[in-house]
Amino acid sequence: MEQPLWIPRYEYCSGLANYLQFNKHWGGLLFNLAMGSCRLPVSWNGPFKSKDSGYPLIIFSHGLGAFRTLYSAFCMELASRGFVVAVAEHRDQSAATTYFCKKAPEKNQTINESLEEEWIPYRQLGEGETEFHVRNPQAHQRVNECVRVLRILQDVTSGRTVLNILPGGLDLMTFKGSIDMSRVAVMGHSFGGTTAILTLAKETQFRCAVALDAWMFPLERGFYPKARGPVFFINAEKFQTVESINLMKKICTQHEQSKIITVLGSVHRSQTDFAFMIGGLISKFFSQTRGSLDPYEGQRIMVQAMLAFLQKHLDLKEDYDQWNNLIEGIGPSLTPGAPHHLSSL
Repeated sequence: MEQPLWIPRYEYCSGLANYLQFNKHWGGLLFNLAMGSCRLPVSWNGPFKSKDSGYPLIIFSHGLGAFRTLYSAFCMELASRGFVVAVAEHRDQSAATTYFCKKAPEKNQTINESLEEEWIPYRQLGEGETEFHVRNPQAHQRVNECVRVLRILQDVTSGRTVLNILPGGLDLMTFKGSIDMSRVAVMGHSFGGTTAILTLAKETQFRCAVALDAWMFPLERGFYPKARGPVFFINAEKFQTVESINLMKKICTQHEQSKIITVLGSVHRSQTDFAFMIGGLISKFFSQTRGSLDPYEGQRIMVQAMLAFLQKHLDLKEDYDQWNNLIEGIGPSLTPGAPHHLSSL
């Protein structure tokens, strides 16, 4: 069984260094030394168990300066529970780096030989630029990319041929007839949480959204009257502000099934794989990768809360309703609504 690398290419290590404003060359080498050999406990191109009724679908959006594999712990767990999980890697220059394949100028080549990679680096703010005017258009591009993923998977499950040009990648026709397109959710972390909220409003085929410690700043004020629900806000104890909590509450006021909970003892990066990668070089480069809550316990609580919410709003026939109390913020290391230091709201 081949287990894939957690960081799939060296270029992502350089991209992380660039995002963190370290020397791209030396930072990339150090990140590769620290993380480059880590593998995920899954089977690359393993056998797929088809299901007549199809599996529910989650489309996941990564945070600022991240990329598709940095949420593998959550995504693997959700996949193990019977979801197809598709993680978009955004090309809006908000990823640490990403790439796409374009046609090479040479002729008389096979499809894969005629393609060449073009890498897209993270975009730092330029002098005189305001962050909102950079991030807001990026948020809208991200939404279009999530909808594009949805359309591709729609085509695949209906039997249309869609080629996967990633070398050694999954044969997408494996999913023919195996995705239940009536049970689709969107999810994301930080900037990806923003993306999930905006995507739910734009595309009605998404039935609900899960926003992990959403960064509300990039959403324009005119968006809120158009916001759809339900949205499940799962916040870390240490990241949100009074203003951002108020914006979340605006959405919850319009949609009574939308909920806000806070995971006590967690920090912003507790909802990424970095929470499990503490020690040595990693802790020197990434401040606050975990809070006082054990990351495995934190993941268990958050996944159970997500599953209960998804069962309720995707009409799943599972036993995840045993954790319905978590949706209300009732349970170990949880509090409903805002964290305690913002409880005066």
